[in-house]
Amino acid sequence: MQPTLQTKTLLLTAFLIGTISLNARSADEKPQAPIRPEDRVIKIFNGKNLDGCYTWLKSTKFDDPKHVFSVSDGILIISGDGLGALVTDKQYRDYHAILEFKWGERTWDSRVKAARDSGLLVHGIGPNGAYNGTWMTSIETQIIEGGMGDFILVSGNDQNGKPIPLSLTCETDRDPNGQAIWRRGNPRERIDNFNRQRVNWYGRDPTWKDEINFRGKIDPDYPAGQWNRMDVICDGGHIQVYMNGVMVNEAFDSYPTAGRLQLQSELAEIHVRKWELWPLGKGPQPAVPLSSP
Repeated sequence: MQPTLQTKTLLLTAFLIGTISLNARSADEKPQAPIRPEDRVIKIFNGKNLDGCYTWLKSTKFDDPKHVFSVSDGILIISGDGLGALVTDKQYRDYHAILEFKWGERTWDSRVKAARDSGLLVHGIGPNGAYNGTWMTSIETQIIEGGMGDFILVSGNDQNGKPIPLSLTCETDRDPNGQAIWRRGNPRERIDNFNRQRVNWYGRDPTWKDEINFRGKIDPDYPAGQWNRMDVICDGGHIQVYMNGVMVNEAFDSYPTAGRLQLQSELAEIHVRKWELWPLGKGPQPAVPLSSP
């Protein structure tokens, strides 16, 4: 029996993801098949240490001399003092990610007075630091004051210097500033790293300013110091993003459909008490988090 076109496409996609995902801690590591949570929750952050992840910083690569990433009293603390990410050792696919976080007090350098900024990047592939020496090629679900859940394509090159393709489709509209926003039911628009590279969440305030403590009129996240919960559900090329129980963005037909996860350090302090991957359909419903630790 000859393989169908769909089978050939799936095999080619798996081969490409494995090929361009070589570079983790060492370019000599053999590519691993992405893990799909099946019957249990995978705790990316175990509440004790950084096991299961490695650190990457633009300035010092795999070293973290300033302890940008640390654990204290069961909380993952990202000081924000530098650009980089906490990166999963393994690749994952088809999961329901839950991230509970709150902003800390510190901001740094060029963003001392700017909106607090971070992000959960999914489907990371290719070399570390492919984007401006900082992050893997990936799809970002934005964590920023006033912009929770924006999709941003974080583009980069492979080991041979060739751009790694990134794409998704979204049901889009335009805000008064002409920026693409998610609007359920509208015609789908293709987004890739060769043209438009972002789709904002549906309620992003068109008067948004890059200033600390910015609050939009209908932002579903809580102000600095209060716990928030982000749910990112990745089912093949289908990605849904929830903030405190509110669905804020959705994408289809993403490429890639698997890879590493990266939790950004982007010049703002952020605390994390939960970072988990649940099997599809078996995780808790997106909701407002409990206020206490």
